[in-house]
Amino acid sequence: MPSSNKAIVYPPSRQVDQVDDYHGTKVADPYRWLEEPDSEETKAWVEAQNQVTFSYLSEIPAREKIKQRVTQLWNYEKFGTPFKEGNRYFYFKNDGLQNQSVLYTLNSLDAEPRVLLDPNTLSEDGTIALSGLEISEDGNLIAYGLSRSGSDWIEWKVRNVETGKDLADHLKWVKFSGVSWTHDNRGFFYSRYSEPNEETKLEDLNYYQKLYYHQLGKPQSEDILIYERPDKKEWGFRGGVTENGYYLIISVRQGTEPKNLVFYKDLQDPEAKVIELISEFEADYSFIDNDGSIFWFSTDLNAPRSRVIAIDINNPGRDNWQEVIPQTAETLQAVGVLNNQFIVDYLKDAQSSIKIFNLDGSFVREVELPGIASAGGFDGKRYDTETFYSFTSFTTPTRIYRYNMVSGESQIFRQPQVDFNPNDYETKQVFYSSKDGTQVPMFITHKKGLKLDGNNPTYLYGYGGFNISLTPSFSISSLVWMEMGGVLAVPNLRGGGEYGEEWHQAGTKLNKQNVFDDFIAAAEWLIASSYTTPEKLAIGGGSNGGLLVAACISQRPDLFGAALPAVGVIDMLRFHKFTIGWAWCSDYGSPDNPEEFKALYAYSPLHNLKADITYPATMITTADHDDRVVPAHSFKFAASLQAAHAGEKPVLIRIETKAGHGAGKPTTKIIEEVSDRWAFLVRALDF
Repeated sequence: MPSSNKAIVYPPSRQVDQVDDYHGTKVADPYRWLEEPDSEETKAWVEAQNQVTFSYLSEIPAREKIKQRVTQLWNYEKFGTPFKEGNRYFYFKNDGLQNQSVLYTLNSLDAEPRVLLDPNTLSEDGTIALSGLEISEDGNLIAYGLSRSGSDWIEWKVRNVETGKDLADHLKWVKFSGVSWTHDNRGFFYSRYSEPNEETKLEDLNYYQKLYYHQLGKPQSEDILIYERPDKKEWGFRGGVTENGYYLIISVRQGTEPKNLVFYKDLQDPEAKVIELISEFEADYSFIDNDGSIFWFSTDLNAPRSRVIAIDINNPGRDNWQEVIPQTAETLQAVGVLNNQFIVDYLKDAQSSIKIFNLDGSFVREVELPGIASAGGFDGKRYDTETFYSFTSFTTPTRIYRYNMVSGESQIFRQPQVDFNPNDYETKQVFYSSKDGTQVPMFITHKKGLKLDGNNPTYLYGYGGFNISLTPSFSISSLVWMEMGGVLAVPNLRGGGEYGEEWHQAGTKLNKQNVFDDFIAAAEWLIASSYTTPEKLAIGGGSNGGLLVAACISQRPDLFGAALPAVGVIDMLRFHKFTIGWAWCSDYGSPDNPEEFKALYAYSPLHNLKADITYPATMITTADHDDRVVPAHSFKFAASLQAAHAGEKPVLIRIETKAGHGAGKPTTKIIEEVSDRWAFLVRALDF
């Protein structure tokens, strides 16, 4: 085995004399040139960095064995949750090692399923992915979106379900939008941007989204503009047709903040105007369903953990709103209507709790779920008496259940077979104190019989932002880590949605440091509880979680043995200047605001590295086609960290090609990345 102390010669990273003035503070940006991903100099830098990284990884003897085991375990049937439109059922399945999951349809649950859409046939390397799907009301047509190389730009097409043939319809320049069919099955609503500059479409800012109606058989140039706001460049629109087909509900969002407006349009009247029902960005309103003029919403207005209310659009004054299901101690995640009842998805300490209520808000029963787990699905139409849901935990591969809304009985519909014994592992939830005394929950999973001798390689994974909750889920990647003797720890940091909007806001803007404090406190708890030591502790996270990891190694380089920041937001002074980055100001604050700039500058990982400090062994991962978090974040951080780092621990950057932020990544690329990640940690943590 090559020496882990072998010095690495990093590719040179040219520094430029770029200094910016932020409210009187001068800030150097010596690697600004790396923001140009298609320049010859950047391409050469990427190639040189990858050569160093993959050469290093190839010399780790454990890598090939890890890859073989990951591939072996990954090769099992994976099932999506079925749903029904018209007289047809639809669901996704992956045979095992297929790059992309395949959409099947069947006329009854006993019938033989047939392939409706196989994305694996669209490209040789699996880099064209299905990124959106909507079935027409009669079940005869499917609108589907395709993403190339992981880009957020989606092209939409339409396929005849019976024949399996595509129609001529082809929509482009769609991003951050689904589609919603009208009930005459003649067209659908969708949102798009103006056609971007082809050369800079992966970096340019995304403003002025517009809501359109597309009529089948007509070119996109003839689509009907339903709503736009030239005076509100940051507004984004999502249009959804109500189940009865009578109304178009328009949710208006500004950035990623969980607050929205609600407009509607009467689809029975061709001359109807768009009506503003909720016209202030004061809370989150998620449309559930309607009963005539009564619109039901889940909302966190005056209820940070959310509740269900009813608004009569014929009498919409706030004094007339009715509370149907009050806020509880649990966090309401989603609500649907099935069997003429509300089915409500709650989180209780980051674990699923599913409850059923009558339409008057009276409690009916709780759906029985086994163990610490996550459940999802429960989709369907208002009078359906059956539905399907998924069930997964850290040691339970996703099972699909069929649920009887009348009897309350669950039956296994599909259960995958994975080559491991879940009884060999255990999961528990602990609560620890953060820096300010806040109690934070954390899931810990590992092999049974683990010795608390401080010698266990431990992978601490976090996110902490954008109201997103981390709940128990099965992962082959995590399973392989635990098979090797590793501990998996997942804390539910502030900034997430586990305890509602107050928990989210406690980790945003001027409070963002709380998220890093929570993560650092999790690491300290694991060490104090004899799970591990700093030398055996690795941290990881992606996107906002990549920011988390990068910030924590800049603040506490002594606390971790290794770090894996993936597709991270790392330059906190320029994130808002690319693609959809401006929208994140709702969580991060804006560098253009003097007070928020101070907070951002204080923790921005790119700007808080110090020369001649020994940082943890680090492998940064990004992708050359990431147009969500542009790769310049990772490029500049890698160059800066390599320059600042003292000692011989590796500081590498792994740059995936023909890939984006992560969604739709083909199985082959995922397996390679997982193998590289664990091989890197095997050497870095010396086990």
